[in-house]
Amino acid sequence: MANYIQGLFHGIRTLLTGLKVTGKEFVTPKITEQYPENRATLKMNERFCGTLTMPHDAEGKNKCVACGLCQAACPNGTIKITTETVTDEETGKPRRRLVKYEYDLGACMFCHLCVNACPHDAIRFDTAFEHAVYTRDKLVKTLNK
Repeated sequence: MANYIQGLFHGIRTLLTGLKVTGKEFVTPKITEQYPENRATLKMNERFCGTLTMPHDAEGKNKCVACGLCQAACPNGTIKITTETVTDEETGKPRRRLVKYEYDLGACMFCHLCVNACPHDAIRFDTAFEHAVYTRDKLVKTLNK
């Protein structure tokens, strides 16, 4: 009989513990976003990986040296870099120049490995998250425009 009463009190105590957690969550303020209505004021976290971008300076130049490390680091071939070899006027040595930087947003896993591999910080992810299109061809973007 003592075991029965002891088990009964233990059950009531664990039930009250669960109800305490539930009650605390019931009165905690909610952070649910009303997405379509608050589109103008919606702020994404800085760590959010939206679209891969290649920042340009005021003259329209980017920092990419066409090393290909981002293309090699991409696990599923999302990045395609086209380069050409040109002779540097100052030193006379051949060097690679970026011709085309293509990024397939539809195949991207947003793993951030390409950004981590870039030694010159030439690419980064922005916080844009609306990528709905009607055809997959529109998801292939050329970043070095």
